[in-house]
Amino acid sequence: MSVDIRHYRDRESAPAATAAPATREDARPGVDLPELPRRRRGSRRSRVLLVHSSDEMYGSDRIVLEVVGELAARDDLDVTVWLPSDVAVGPLGPRLRELGARVERTPLPILRRTRLGPLGLVRLARDAARTALRLSGRHFDLVYCATSACLVVAPVARVMGVRRVVGHLQEPWSDGDRRGLRPMARACTSLVAVSRSVLDSSGLSEDSRAVVVHNGVSDRSIAAVERAEGRVPQYVGASRWTGHKGHATLLTAWNAAGCPGQLVVLGGPPAVGSSVDVPGLVAAIVSRPETVTVVGEVDDASPYLRDADAVILPTDTLEGFGLVTLAAFSQGRPVIASRSGGPEEVVDEGRPGWLFDRRDVDGLTTILASMDVATLAVAGRNAREAYLQRFTPERMRRRIGAVVTRELHTADVDSLAVAS
Repeated sequence: MSVDIRHYRDRESAPAATAAPATREDARPGVDLPELPRRRRGSRRSRVLLVHSSDEMYGSDRIVLEVVGELAARDDLDVTVWLPSDVAVGPLGPRLRELGARVERTPLPILRRTRLGPLGLVRLARDAARTALRLSGRHFDLVYCATSACLVVAPVARVMGVRRVVGHLQEPWSDGDRRGLRPMARACTSLVAVSRSVLDSSGLSEDSRAVVVHNGVSDRSIAAVERAEGRVPQYVGASRWTGHKGHATLLTAWNAAGCPGQLVVLGGPPAVGSSVDVPGLVAAIVSRPETVTVVGEVDDASPYLRDADAVILPTDTLEGFGLVTLAAFSQGRPVIASRSGGPEEVVDEGRPGWLFDRRDVDGLTTILASMDVATLAVAGRNAREAYLQRFTPERMRRRIGAVVTRELHTADVDSLAVAS
């Protein structure tokens, strides 16, 4: 095993986001999606506040980058972003400013699993009160809660007179989550879910306010490099080093399959919460550690995806969507993923990739043992085709923009198809 842990700067050099199929037929540009109502001379721009729970550059952060990019580019909107002051300053804030948004760091009532004890609830109530005071006098026309962790802001905003609130559901909810989050989600006037599985897990699948808008990523394709004949497959895994991402499942299956190639592991521990010692797992589980390279955090995963034959996503729990899947597809790389919700809506079994049951070491072992470079290359071509058809960022941005348009201009827009 070789270990090369890089210092954190930014997980991806370009943002990501999109949309795709789900509840209804795809909205067709120029037909189902309305043009923006014409601004009246002298009228003020609508004030939009987006609230987010982190300042990093992981999946939800990249989606926020796309959403803000869409909204800030419109001349009818004035966009402000609030980031929480209880997290370290990261790369997201400067990028949002570059897009034209006003970025402010402030105490926010963010739901974090590690901070829900008695003292944490007191702090949550305190920050909710601070948020209410901060909202007073700002006259926002719409508040956009970028993740489920931000949903406490929804009822606070409504109490403070904000008439339109959008909740973006990017994570699956457990039974306990539903009990706490659904009352907050009811304060939203529109809900956007990143996948059908996320919407189902929320218990809001029949809610008329909810639409499904699949994520997507910018085109990351890089010119192919010459490959040696008769080589073994090369795989890459990229995710946060947390307990539910399935690193133990992956490494156990890798070892059971006879270490069938070369495996590169990207990612790193999260800024908040517990983490997994991935190099330690490799040392403890893999009998041929020289077949696994732990790289850690990188500025740009694109070269690693380009050099791989496939990407493995072994998540042990439900996954909201999985942007790594789409990044792989954009480079023409198939994905081997667990049946963890979101990936099931992207990976068509046997075409752009393969699926196995969550925590099913034997299932993943069987897939790995049966792969060869030629089989993976065919699936990779299918993956690239799927990306171009369904998962470009323009698709998501167009639909998110349509949701905001509907909320701000209900008097001007009769009907609006925004479901992907």
